[in-house]
Order: sequence, then structure tokens, then C-alpha cells
Amino acid sequence: MLKFENVSKTYANGFQAVKSVSFEIKEGEFIVLIGPSGCGKTTTMKMINRLMPHTGGKITIRGKDITKENQVELRRNIGYVIQQVGLFPHYTIEQNIALIPHLKGWDAAKTKARVYELLDMVGLEPSEYASRYPRQLSGGQQQRVGVARALAADPEIVLMDEPFGALDPITREQLQDELIRLQKTVKKTIVFVTHDMDEALKLGDRIAVMKEGSLLQFDTPEKLLKEPSHGFVEEFIGKNRIYQNPAFISVKDIMRDNPATALHSLSPVLALATMRKRRTDTLIIYDDNGQMTGIVSIYDLQSKLEQIQTIQEISVPAVPYLDEDATAQDALIAIGDAKFGIIPIIGKGKKIVGVVTRSTLLTTFADHWAGRRENE
Repeated sequence: MLKFENVSKTYANGFQAVKSVSFEIKEGEFIVLIGPSGCGKTTTMKMINRLMPHTGGKITIRGKDITKENQVELRRNIGYVIQQVGLFPHYTIEQNIALIPHLKGWDAAKTKARVYELLDMVGLEPSEYASRYPRQLSGGQQQRVGVARALAADPEIVLMDEPFGALDPITREQLQDELIRLQKTVKKTIVFVTHDMDEALKLGDRIAVMKEGSLLQFDTPEKLLKEPSHGFVEEFIGKNRIYQNPAFISVKDIMRDNPATALHSLSPVLALATMRKRRTDTLIIYDDNGQMTGIVSIYDLQSKLEQIQTIQEISVPAVPYLDEDATAQDALIAIGDAKFGIIPIIGKGKKIVGVVTRSTLLTTFADHWAGRRENE
């Protein structure tokens, strides 16, 4: 969809803002450019719609060199949202959103329908907000209008330059959630610039980390957190940030393998001996095919020791349980419903591969959060 091939930006005084950057963005991807001030992230984004012309390399959209495209038409076909919103104060909200469709020659009926559709999409009731002026809206509402305006002519690509940077934390989080919801509907190719790593991790399908004009790593949030390819990337992300984002931690990374298990036909006496040997108060049981069938607790076992022939008779359903491709966040959510404080982890064929316990989660996250607070 969008490709950078050894793209550079060098100013007349010799300063190189962007240094031979190469990457490719797929259609419908949400890409975040991040890095410290002066790293070249905004310059990189602005070269896409030629607000800043590149001085080396090649930028193509669907295989077409952007330098060979009409500059005005190129910009009209790329949505653009900035931090200051940039709404025209003497235009109504409807007129602001309708600007690009009007310039592209859309008829009045089609334009009005599109404006109303977008206002509704960004959570602003058209009958209430279409005739208002920007000064009559809050900062968050103005930013919603800015997003609507960027989408007005149905562009394939939308550029967003720190659009939520000037908003208060609560409004900013609300608009981040709204953008995630909106992207599921419109499925645009979005290039988003931010200096906030938490924002990048929340929004991006992939994140490009830049420093001093160079692209250091371009990966998924999970890959960045787990496998930073450069010392600066690890430092910029923060070594403990993965523990603030359990959605990026595989449950396999925190589970205890070799859990205490037993065949469903095991006698209660042998099961009790197994529990004592393993120093556990529960056994996860499985059938002749190795598939998990339930859990037995030592308390139920001791109370029914003389009344049962096999442990299957007193087993209870092993719920909740998680597949091995689940995340630590899934475990944190599920642990509250775990009757015995354990969550079995199963692999292919519903076979037991591990277990997550309440103490596992407390040890994994509490220690890191406590350590982070000590370092702040």
C-alpha cells in the first residue's frame, strides 16, 4: 500500500532529519511513529503527503511514485489530523467537514449525507452539532470533528500528527478508545505520530521507533516489548513496561508447567498420596485419552475417602481454563472465578500443559509493579 525505499530528508544547511528510512505499510494497518523530539517521526509522516518533500529515496502509494502525482490531488486524497485541529472558526461544523468533498466537486446532497454520517460515526449528533461553530465545542469535540473532516472524502490513507497531545488524560483516553472503535468500521491505513509509548502500544498494529532520523525497529507491540532490537528501544519503552501491559504477555510465559495431575480412575488413597508428595491441595484429572476432565480438591477427597472408588466421582468441572495461546491479561480476568485459585492451561486436544495460580500472578506482577514504584 505505502512504501518507503531508502527515504531521506536533508535540509539546505546539511542537516539530515531523516536518514535512509525503509519500510512498507499494508492496507488497513494502523502504524505508529514514535521517538523523542527531533527524531524525524513528524517529518517522515509529512513526506507522505508532500508537506515536506523528501530529498532522497522513493515513496510510493500503490506502486505509484508520489513525486509524479499532482500535489494538490495527492493531499486531497489523504486525510490529515493535527494536534491543533485547525478548524476554520468562521465555518460551521458541517462546513468544516464538507470542505474537501466540496473542493473535489461533490454535489450538495451527497456531501451533506456524508457529513451527517461522519458526525454520527464520531459520536456527535448531527442535528445538534452540524450548525455549531468550533468555539462552541470542547477540545475533545473539536478533535472528533477533525477526525471526521479527515475522513470526509473517504481517503485510503489518514495521517494523524499527535492529535490527542493537547487534551486532558481522561478525554485523551476516551478518544483513543473511540479511534480504535472507528478504525474497526472504516478500516483505513493510518499513520499516527506520538511521543507517548502507552498510546502507541494501545493503538498501533505495528510501531516504528525512531532516533536521530533513523528507524531502529518496526514491529508489533508484543515484539517490541519482548524483543527490543536496540538498547535505545529497550530504554525508551521502559524495561518494566511489559508488566504494565499483560495483554502482550503469553500465558505460557507465566504458567507453571508439570502441574499436579492424575488419571480419572485413580483410587482416592493413591490420589491423596500424590497430593502429599506434590505438596498441593488440588489435582487436575484427565481421561484415558489425556484430555482434561476436571479438578479434585484435597478437602473433598478427605471427606469422601471411604465412600468413593475413583477420584472421578468427586471431580468438579475445571473452569475457568485457558488455551495456551491466551494472555496474562486473560488469566488476570479469569482468576477471580477460579474456585481453587488455579487456572488449568490446555494445549492441542484439550491436554494439560500447565497451570496458572493466584500466587503466580501476584508474584509475576506485584514484584515488578512494586519495583517500578521504588524506581519512580
